[in-house]
Amino acid sequence: MMQRWAAAILMAATSACVGQAQQAAAPRTTANAQACCKSQRHSAVSKRAAAKFAKRAEALLGTGPAGKGEWGLLIVDAESVETLYQQNADRYFVPASNMKLFATALALAKLGQEFRFHTTLETSGGISSGGLLTENLVLVGRGDPNLSNRKFPYELKEEFNGPPEKVLAELADALVAKGVKEISGDVIGDDSYFPRERYPNGWEIDDMVWEYGAAISSIVVDDNTVTLTLMPGEQPGSPVQAAVNPATPDFLVENDVVTSASDVKSDLTLTREPGSSLVVVKGTMPAKGAPRKLVLAVEEPAQHAAAVLKRLLEERGVKISGVARARHEAMKTQEDPTVLAEHVSVPLGDAIKLINKISQNLHAEMLLRTVARQNGVWATADDLMKVPQDFYASAGIAPDDVIQTDASGLSRHDLVTPRAIVTLLAFAQKQPWFETYYASLPVAAVDGTLEDRMKNTPAAGRIHAKTGSVEHVRTLSGFAETTGGRRLIFSFLSNNQGGKNHEALDALTGLCVAMLEEFNAAPLKRRVEHKRPH
Repeated sequence: MMQRWAAAILMAATSACVGQAQQAAAPRTTANAQACCKSQRHSAVSKRAAAKFAKRAEALLGTGPAGKGEWGLLIVDAESVETLYQQNADRYFVPASNMKLFATALALAKLGQEFRFHTTLETSGGISSGGLLTENLVLVGRGDPNLSNRKFPYELKEEFNGPPEKVLAELADALVAKGVKEISGDVIGDDSYFPRERYPNGWEIDDMVWEYGAAISSIVVDDNTVTLTLMPGEQPGSPVQAAVNPATPDFLVENDVVTSASDVKSDLTLTREPGSSLVVVKGTMPAKGAPRKLVLAVEEPAQHAAAVLKRLLEERGVKISGVARARHEAMKTQEDPTVLAEHVSVPLGDAIKLINKISQNLHAEMLLRTVARQNGVWATADDLMKVPQDFYASAGIAPDDVIQTDASGLSRHDLVTPRAIVTLLAFAQKQPWFETYYASLPVAAVDGTLEDRMKNTPAAGRIHAKTGSVEHVRTLSGFAETTGGRRLIFSFLSNNQGGKNHEALDALTGLCVAMLEEFNAAPLKRRVEHKRPH
């Protein structure tokens, strides 16, 4: 009898799943059967959506220049973390600036949104009644990436206020306000807070000339760059004027540019040998043409900062007996120095928004090193790259899914899987700092590095994602908000792209549109079972 009753229950449940429920079935069994039926329907819908997306992805990636490269794709539902589509999701790809997703998440988790950097002017001497500072004046950097004239918080675009050396000028003003009129020693830029390693493994020589490859130091004045402005003359044959801002004796320009006829396009060549402060610029610029600004990287940031600070103090009437120089090794002294002036940074959350919106390489490198520095000084570059591993493990990322040689993604030696990125983003959305993290991502057709992409498409305003771009690499990873109210997490990584830049970018836009349209359906809501009262 018991066996027959059990069989009857089973038959009732089976019938319920195909829409022929019998009233004799137990309520719990019927509910389970209905859930089973819904799950099967949802699974069928997901499979159809995946098939439609796969067809569109094949059309985008299977032919033409974009099809000659390698692609890794992974899309999951943000709520259930159900995999909706995957292609090469566990293979390695060079991530480019998608690496910043890891660096900024690490910093938020380990330092907190309200963390602030402190930059100080210090001395081991004293100030006499006549205003003489009897020892060296030391600018001590501790990783603040924004010793500049940027306005915060970032809103839609990057804005500036004042000269690029604004923060150093404020520190100089504070020192003068303390009554300092003369310095008997040197002006020193001390970047010993981080071990000296200006360029991570995998950065290329050409990177080091331009702003995106600026040297790493715990002192970052105006992104460790100077701006070279070239101004053509009024008549063909007249010289082109060159000016460096901020002015510094540690950056020399050999200007061989001349003014050409007004209907001739600019033709400029700039060279700088590694390790040299000499920049040679040659070519022509059209008469009465607009000035051309070239943002160039500084190779010795601490030396540069000391030189700029010395100039600012002298402009304020301070006599300096010594020279501007750098210090890369911490001084061994038992006495604490006297702090004469201090600059406190904006909150870390504001700094991270800027990093991800504009994809600022040097600032991302500051974050990794600042996190590492909380536990002391590391000995080698390999030791530094081990610092994030515990965090990655806590996020559920497989041990070998991230091979990291820098924090910004400029290194061509970085390797990650699409699954590692999606796992990181799924973890991030459960953290108390997620709102800040999410708000830092560029928005398609709205701001940051996505401001001019996906305009007039269904993806406009609905893709919140980090871009990535180095030679032969185009990547995009983040969140998609469908019109149906569904959030998706995705990672699209492409390597070995040999075509024109726009072809891989067009394919990424097409993938985003297809993802939003094919996976728009709301996910199956989790069923909540209520226990009967006893």
